[in-house]
Amino acid sequence: MNRLICCLIFLSLLGCQKDSSPKSSSSDSPSRTESATPSGYPTEVYFGDTHLHTEYSMDAGAFGNTLGLDEAYQFAKGQEVTSSTGLKAKLSRPLDFLVIADHSDGMGVYQALEKGDDWVMGTNQGKRWNKLIQDGDGPTAAVELIKAFSQGEMEFDVNQQELQESVWAEMVNAAETYNEPGTFTAFIGYEWTSLIKGNNLHRVVIYRDGKAEAIQKIPANTNANDTPDPEYLWNYLTEYEQLTGGKALAIPHNGNLSNGMMFTETRVNGQPFDESYVKERIKWEPLYEITQIKGDGESHPFLSPNDEFADFENWDVGNLDLSALKTNDMLAGEYGRSALKLGLKIKNDVGTNPYKFGLIGSTDAHTSLATADDNNFYGKAVNVEGGKDRWEHVFIGSDQAEILTWETVASGYAAVWAHENTRASLFDAMMRKETYATTGPRMKVRFFGGYDFAAGDLEGDWVKNGYEKGVPMGGDLAKSDKAPNFIVQASMDPEGGSLDRIQIVKGWANPDGTLSEKVYEVVWAGDRQADANGAIPRLESTVNEADATWDNSSGASELKQVWQDPDFDPALEAFYYVRVLEIPTPRWTLYDKIRMGSELSDEVPLITQQRAYTSPIWYSPK
Repeated sequence: MNRLICCLIFLSLLGCQKDSSPKSSSSDSPSRTESATPSGYPTEVYFGDTHLHTEYSMDAGAFGNTLGLDEAYQFAKGQEVTSSTGLKAKLSRPLDFLVIADHSDGMGVYQALEKGDDWVMGTNQGKRWNKLIQDGDGPTAAVELIKAFSQGEMEFDVNQQELQESVWAEMVNAAETYNEPGTFTAFIGYEWTSLIKGNNLHRVVIYRDGKAEAIQKIPANTNANDTPDPEYLWNYLTEYEQLTGGKALAIPHNGNLSNGMMFTETRVNGQPFDESYVKERIKWEPLYEITQIKGDGESHPFLSPNDEFADFENWDVGNLDLSALKTNDMLAGEYGRSALKLGLKIKNDVGTNPYKFGLIGSTDAHTSLATADDNNFYGKAVNVEGGKDRWEHVFIGSDQAEILTWETVASGYAAVWAHENTRASLFDAMMRKETYATTGPRMKVRFFGGYDFAAGDLEGDWVKNGYEKGVPMGGDLAKSDKAPNFIVQASMDPEGGSLDRIQIVKGWANPDGTLSEKVYEVVWAGDRQADANGAIPRLESTVNEADATWDNSSGASELKQVWQDPDFDPALEAFYYVRVLEIPTPRWTLYDKIRMGSELSDEVPLITQQRAYTSPIWYSPK
């Protein structure tokens, strides 16, 4: 049956139930969640965006965003708002949670430039950017401002204490206003904007706390102590927790604009890792943003030549301002899978895995509109929010290269298995890494690892079986001579494509220090047969490019299986995570072609294959 993606079905998510107690798991670092968690196990997944910008981010404002905190929360909660360009905007389904993560550096600076405040107008840069904004050329001001900031060439301090305190108070108060425990969670947070010569090392900071704690300390920024080193942020968060008694975590921005600096074997200052560094990193950064508007960050064909699905929405041109182009040797320091493998090696060397992170997705939209839906995509920033020619606009450009708007991705969302929709419950689930990333669809995915699962465990209350006999995504398997087995399950998004297949990605560290990976086909739709190499043929696309419909009958509404590792070596450090693939469906560019009459060039893809990535389960012989 053909179905049009652009449906307006409004679905409400089920509340959560509580049942028997989950099995505990070990960790490389001490848990920072509450010691007393609610009884039972989480039975509901909550979808949200942990990375959204409003007009208070100086780049978002300069690009024309006029929507503030109220509109951002209202949109996320399913209400209709009017976008900065006058478009009526509404989600077909509300989100469950949101983090407004405006940049801590330059918070509120655009408004100061627009008004011509004395402290910015006393510089040549301030005068020039004010004139550009007044002349209607805010995007040029934004590009120049970002480049000057990333290269350390600002003529004025973008982090005025009084301004930061004022804007932070507004952000905290808005989160308190829109937070509805049990219905919608408005986290307090921000984005720490670390740039080292244009290399993106941003982190989104999320608080478990409310106003009483968060208001006591304004956000960290990078030029307060003239350091973009993430260790400064970790120290800052340590001070926050000691001062307030609260809790916080940090999520690294996907690394494909870091030119290899996101995941390295040395600290930013060039010194080798030591025990203190690796423990601090995984303590504060339990999650990684593996997919978002600026490209997907799971893997790359250069890194995973045997993975036929590793070529998904890769961004491999250069750093954030394209001041330095990408080379192949940088790629291993940018992608989630290679970082997970590197973490195994570092654990063998130092004793702790600094890259033992769970996975989420989020949008990084600068429009105040938290949507990762291809049929409802407003673009990265307001200057490309609409218009039939937006696809060919330069998104990032320099004298050396450029990235066009059609290369941006309608991605992604964070999915969290939590006991209830509250700050505390969602935060604690993030800390234990019971999360997964989706590139947009709200498919439900579960993943358990253990040693005693059997086919019968898929019957009845199979989720209870998963918790009682194993550990969920984000957990650890104890040392064993017996090969682990896993329960994997996924159900399709009712508004999305049906399911093509479920795969398990394994990575491990060899005795000689080399790192390996393999993608296993676990379960798939239809009667396709594996070839001699274990590969499953791809499904033919059913997308009708004339009207953006497709046929869901080629895929499955649900897939689940018990799978055992056929290549297990009990002496080797390893991880396993699940990748779920939908059947091919229309990309946002096809909707532009149909709705706006966009005349796209042949290089622009019109079809995509959406996916989800779970947090790993780790095995250690130690």
